[in-house]
Amino acid sequence: MTLSTVPVIAGLTLKEAARRKVLRSLAVLTVVLLALSAWGFWRLSLEFGTLTSGEAKLAASQVLNLVMFGLSLIAALGTAFLAGPTVSGEIESGVALAIMTRPVRRSSVLAGKWLGLVAFGSGYIVITGLAQFVIVKATLDYWPPHPITGLLMLAGQTTVLLTLGLLLSTVISPMASGIVSVGLFGATWIAGVVGQVGDELGNAGMAQVGTVSRMILPTDGLWRGAMNAFQDPGAVQFAASFGASPFLSMVPTPPAYVGWAVIWGALILGLAALSFQRRDL
Repeated sequence: MTLSTVPVIAGLTLKEAARRKVLRSLAVLTVVLLALSAWGFWRLSLEFGTLTSGEAKLAASQVLNLVMFGLSLIAALGTAFLAGPTVSGEIESGVALAIMTRPVRRSSVLAGKWLGLVAFGSGYIVITGLAQFVIVKATLDYWPPHPITGLLMLAGQTTVLLTLGLLLSTVISPMASGIVSVGLFGATWIAGVVGQVGDELGNAGMAQVGTVSRMILPTDGLWRGAMNAFQDPGAVQFAASFGASPFLSMVPTPPAYVGWAVIWGALILGLAALSFQRRDL
């Protein structure tokens, strides 16, 4: 692999992403969500005087995690539909053929596109996440206990999904790869909620659904790590008496699971490179 090619392709991928209509839709959705969350947190702040400290922490943690899930969903939609045209779209348009006639390895091109998309997705998570934290601080005087850890988890979640999108884009159309990626993202989150309810009810079968889904696609496992980093520890103790909540995570994500997510991403990226190498242009 020509290492000097990778950052060049990454830069071109970022420029191409900035010109796509998906980015404009992403910006509009983000502004709307931040505006609605600011209004919602302001309304919630008016009720804080009637809540106990435990109830206030629980409310702030759950609503923050709800909004952050919305931001992660927007990031998932954006990166999935940006990753799709990155390979299959360029093959269909003939752009890839023009690039590959030059002495450039396909693996270098794919690595550069992956790096550019990771920079885009991670940058989006950091900027919008910090904006949301400022809104919560201004309205509820609440700041997440581990913001950096939480943002890293969300960036990892976005990276996992766009890596899957890249693999799918080497075998199916751009639109199909985006739809499948987002569909799997939603299905894994639902399976995670089912598993959480199973843990609460002591149902091993239901709990296994969440465990297996998080191993197959690590997005939900990383999301739960982000929730745990954003929420107040006192809120978890207070919420224990109320039962399971889809927007609270009782335990942090183990380092071993983060390691699995890294290994998973490397395996999927390797499969994407192999698939792209064998695809006819």
